[in-house]
Amino acid sequence: MWSNRRLVELFQIDHPIVLAPMAGLGTVDLAAAVSNAGGLGSIGCAVLTPELIARTVAELRRLTTKPINLNFFCHHPAKVDAARESGWHEKLSSYYRELGVDPATVAPRLDLASFGDAASAVVEQVRPEVVSFHFGLPEPRLVDRVKAAGCKVISSATTVDEACWLEKHGADAIIAQGYEAGGHRGLFLDTDRKRAVASQAGTFALVPQVADAVSVPVIAAGGIADGRGIAAAFALGAAAVQVGTAFLLCAESATPPLHREALRNAGKKQTVVTNVFSGRPARVLVNRLAAEIGPWSDAAPDFPLPMGELLSLRAAAEQNGSTDFTPLWSGQAAALAREMPAKMLIDLLVQETTKFGGG
Repeated sequence: MWSNRRLVELFQIDHPIVLAPMAGLGTVDLAAAVSNAGGLGSIGCAVLTPELIARTVAELRRLTTKPINLNFFCHHPAKVDAARESGWHEKLSSYYRELGVDPATVAPRLDLASFGDAASAVVEQVRPEVVSFHFGLPEPRLVDRVKAAGCKVISSATTVDEACWLEKHGADAIIAQGYEAGGHRGLFLDTDRKRAVASQAGTFALVPQVADAVSVPVIAAGGIADGRGIAAAFALGAAAVQVGTAFLLCAESATPPLHREALRNAGKKQTVVTNVFSGRPARVLVNRLAAEIGPWSDAAPDFPLPMGELLSLRAAAEQNGSTDFTPLWSGQAAALAREMPAKMLIDLLVQETTKFGGG
């Protein structure tokens, strides 16, 4: 049914629907269900050790023989800045006291490894059909290693310049991530992130510009949760879509109960791009922290250090049924999310796209 079959043929899948990796919320069961339904199932590996990645892929391969995608981050390591980190802790100290957490509590210095030799080695071992990156691409020798393992390489672009850079540096396809998308912005060229976010284009302005600028297939991402969105993306030049928030209410996802309830009420809430949860701009459902400290704070430490600082606050609040300090990752189309098994959702998305003349 798909008139533009570039991504279907490149990835050897039935339907050009990519599950967004959603580290921490995606699961093996969710990825397997999407792949078995004809899409491309994804695993967010940025929060996993190489050993856990290998075990996760082994489990996934037992559940599906279809192509899979492993996703990694390519961020610069957080800079050590004791004064900045101490200042951020002090900025949150009133919340500590309010929740009965000792303000003297030393938060763990939570860090995430960028894609390097260890991750490359496990990719060479497990050989996923697709490897996707966020925040650019790793250094060329690592891209070469991934490709030599037989993997297709894709990455996110938030601007036309980023898309052209990715094509020049070896991307086989490009995810055009619009402003509507949930989770972290994939931006990587503009070091002034506040400015970059303020000027970012929406999905349906970005996709046709990227499609015109590059020769590789384009995957539209951001604000797509039903067949209408998929049909529109294809009309604008996309060869596939990447969908995340729409899967967060599926039974196979690891979305916690409080997060699920927030998504169910997303029609009454707003989303915002903020850096207060992780140090990098990311879209969430608005809660107390995002409203009172954010949406943007120049005082926030480097990514991903604020995540460690929030652990005790988040735990204390959630024990009382509150999401005041929980990063409620969500795109702008959260109100369109539907509660059903992932296979049923894929089938429905395909049917709806046909109905609206897409594909």
